[in-house]
Amino acid sequence: MNSLAGKVGIVTGAASGIGRAAALAFAREGVALVLADRDEAGGAATCKTVLDAGGRAIFLATDVSDAEACVRMVAAASHHFGRLDLALNNAAIQGPYAPIAEYPLDGWAATLGINLSGVFYCLRAEIPLLLASGGGAIVNVASISGLISFQNQSGYVAAKHGVVGLTKAACNEYGPLGIRCNAIAPGATETPMLPGGISAEFRDVLPARRAAQPEEIAEAAVWLCSPRSSYVNGICMPVDGGYLVQ
Repeated sequence: MNSLAGKVGIVTGAASGIGRAAALAFAREGVALVLADRDEAGGAATCKTVLDAGGRAIFLATDVSDAEACVRMVAAASHHFGRLDLALNNAAIQGPYAPIAEYPLDGWAATLGINLSGVFYCLRAEIPLLLASGGGAIVNVASISGLISFQNQSGYVAAKHGVVGLTKAACNEYGPLGIRCNAIAPGATETPMLPGGISAEFRDVLPARRAAQPEEIAEAAVWLCSPRSSYVNGICMPVDGGYLVQ
C-alpha cells in the first residue's frame, strides 16, 4: 500500500521547476495538494496536469513573502481537504548577482523576503495545522548555497543558510510533537532559474558531469515526506550529483 496515499500536502513554487516536478510526484503517490505560486498561469497549468492525471489538487496564487498569504494558503488545505500532513516549502528566486559592497538593497530585501522570510511564514502557518493532524513532515528547499558559498550571490547564500537554520530550529522545537522537518540542498538543476544550463567548467567539476533534472530533486522530497524516512529529522540532504565532495 502506498504510504502517502490519502495524505494532504502543500507545495509552494509549484508553477515550474522543482515545485512542478514535486507536485506531480506527490500526486502520483496519492497526496491531495494545495499548489501555490505567484505565477498564476504556471501554477494553474501544474494543477491542471495533476487533475488530468486523476489526482486531487487546487491552485492558490500566493506570494510567500506575504505572511497573510501563507495563512490563507494553509487555510485552503483545511477548507478543501480537512487536514495537513506534509509541506514542501520550495518557492524561491535567484536574486541579483553582485559583490556585497555593490549588492542592491531592493534585491537583498526581495531575495530574503521570498527565500528566507517566505519559508518562515510558511512554517509558522503550517505547523499548527500539522499539529492538529497529529504531526507530519516538512521539507524546506535550501541549496548547496546553504552549505557553502558562491561569489556575487550574497543574498541567495545568506537566505539559503538561513533556511538550513530554520529547518534545524523546527526539528528541535517540534520533533517531540510529531513533526519532522528536513531540508534538501539541490545542486545545479535544469529549471527556469538556470537558463542555458551549466557551464562546461562547472560540469567538469561535477562527479555526475551534468545538471540534475527537477524530477530527481522531487524524489528526494517525496522520500523525506514519507514514512520511509521516519527516523530522519533535522538534516539538510545534498542532492547535488556529488558537487560537495570537492
